[in-house]
Amino acid sequence: MKNNNNNIISVLAVGAHPDDVEIMCAGTLALLKEKDCKIQIATITNGDLGSATLSKNELASIRKAEAAKSAKLLDADYYCLDNHDIFLTYDEPTLLKTIELIRKTKPDVVITQSRQDYMIDHEVTSKLVQTACFTAAIKNIKTESEPFDKIPYLYYMDALEGKDIYGVKIEPSMIADISETIEMKEEMLKCHDSQRSWLMLHNGIDEYVQSMKNFSAMRGKQIGKRYGEGFRQHLGSAYPQNNILKNILINQIVELN
Repeated sequence: MKNNNNNIISVLAVGAHPDDVEIMCAGTLALLKEKDCKIQIATITNGDLGSATLSKNELASIRKAEAAKSAKLLDADYYCLDNHDIFLTYDEPTLLKTIELIRKTKPDVVITQSRQDYMIDHEVTSKLVQTACFTAAIKNIKTESEPFDKIPYLYYMDALEGKDIYGVKIEPSMIADISETIEMKEEMLKCHDSQRSWLMLHNGIDEYVQSMKNFSAMRGKQIGKRYGEGFRQHLGSAYPQNNILKNILINQIVELN
């Protein structure tokens, strides 16, 4: 798929931790890959706290390798900004790294975490990415790469379990039919062996992949399909207003309102 300048459309998915992208939007990324879009995946943190046995450095190395392995299944580049789990902060150093990510990857479309979610790392990531998309073109902000020449399209993934911290449902404005790419989504998520082990111990969950498929099935049911992924588009002032995801995935995206 090409944009108006006849260039390949580039899509950047940014999660807080390794595996967030796989859980919430990998099926849609696989659909976009099938449309010849360039896929890039990034995480703001390195996932260094999710273990009861490994040191932070050991775990970070493992989790980044797992994320790179997952991204490779879509021929995607993987970037990690190497912030620490839990202590992620909306501050100048972290924002500058996020702006540099946008400038370096030059995405037409950015997909990131929900603004409301079950943990602060996800919500801070959402704010960092929103500001980075808006400010990457500002020349007086100095990073290693040159300023980007536009504000990319910005979309938010579903929150985990589709609810905020009060248990209130967060409904998407569109759902992608990922029935044909659920196997790729599952394969990508299975790359994250270390996280599955951690969740079994910390949360008592031994349904890492099945939980993902159950939620995807719930979203799919909303549009009469086997599996789906929900999104909301950022439509604030100066951001692109047309729905480019719908334009690219015309037969897979169902708009709800």
